[in-house]
Amino acid sequence: MNPAERQSEPLAEASLDELDRRLLNGLQAGLPLIPEPFAELAASLGVTVDHLLARVAHLKQTGIIRQLCAIFDTAAMGYSSSLVAGRVDPANLPAAVERINRHPGVTHNYRRNHDYNLWFTLAVPPGSKLGLAGTVDRLTRETGATALRLMPALRVFKIGVQFDMTEPHDLLPGEEDLSAVGATSSDAIGTRPGEVPGAARPVSLDDSDIAVVRALQDDLPLAAAPFQDVARSANMSVEQLLAAAQRMQRAGQIRRLAAILHHRAAGFSANAMGVWSAADDRVEQVGRLLASFRAVSHCYQRPTWPDWPFNLFTMVHGHTRPECDAHLAAMRAASGIEQMAVLYSLEEYKKMRLRFFTGEIEAWEAEEE
Repeated sequence: MNPAERQSEPLAEASLDELDRRLLNGLQAGLPLIPEPFAELAASLGVTVDHLLARVAHLKQTGIIRQLCAIFDTAAMGYSSSLVAGRVDPANLPAAVERINRHPGVTHNYRRNHDYNLWFTLAVPPGSKLGLAGTVDRLTRETGATALRLMPALRVFKIGVQFDMTEPHDLLPGEEDLSAVGATSSDAIGTRPGEVPGAARPVSLDDSDIAVVRALQDDLPLAAAPFQDVARSANMSVEQLLAAAQRMQRAGQIRRLAAILHHRAAGFSANAMGVWSAADDRVEQVGRLLASFRAVSHCYQRPTWPDWPFNLFTMVHGHTRPECDAHLAAMRAASGIEQMAVLYSLEEYKKMRLRFFTGEIEAWEAEEE
């Protein structure tokens, strides 16, 4: 499929029973980094491991589960990342999207209903020749965009969505430590006080660690002892692989080993980016308030621009647009913020997880424009 074409085709509706829903909740919460990671979850559900694995395979086949893999902290891998807002002439949009999507560090790319009509996430590895700013400059020249503006997270108030499949009209609380300001997701990266927005945090990864990352970022095999093949691909024993992975999890480099769902297939077909203009002295107060709403999966503070006054970003999920609108109306009433806007996704051009240490981004940077 042409990269400029819509990549999120409608997924078949799946009929989920209670066991499927409890299984999906358990997989989203995360599996232990042990030789037989499915055993504990199977026991808690009262099924055999073989039955659980068959269910997982079916849920992947029907499109509910997008991937089952390790989820990494992007900054802890030494990568820099940012949301980018683009203003592109609609007539040039297909060509611009194709050019932008060629960059291996672009993981999400959407058209939204705003003058800033193109929104994508961008990541670059440690030692990047161009860095975020240089990459955006090059993409601006290549696409002819009127503007491509870096909007890194200055502070993260909430991050990490988990869909509560046992209560189909709600979200799990997820990772709601509102004091946390350094974390990542598939959408963006947060920073800690004193760090340069979007910049990588200092890390210490040796060749063995990088081999572990490369092995665990792929889909986990659906087997009772899945790490045998994974360890073999990293040229190490299962014991060595798991010891390294557990150490990286304690260090915050691996967030969890978990399932990532197709939110539309899970029943959450609508999402809105609500953006808010909060006074400087109210940013923290309002950010924490907005983050407290269960329908909000992500809440960030981002920089403003002369033509972009909004400094708080919230992602709201629902089954329909009216449902999202209702959540946003309640948030507006609670916060007292009058200057806000709602940006809906009109088209999805790219959605994937960032793949670390593949050399693809360095190869892109080495290409001549």
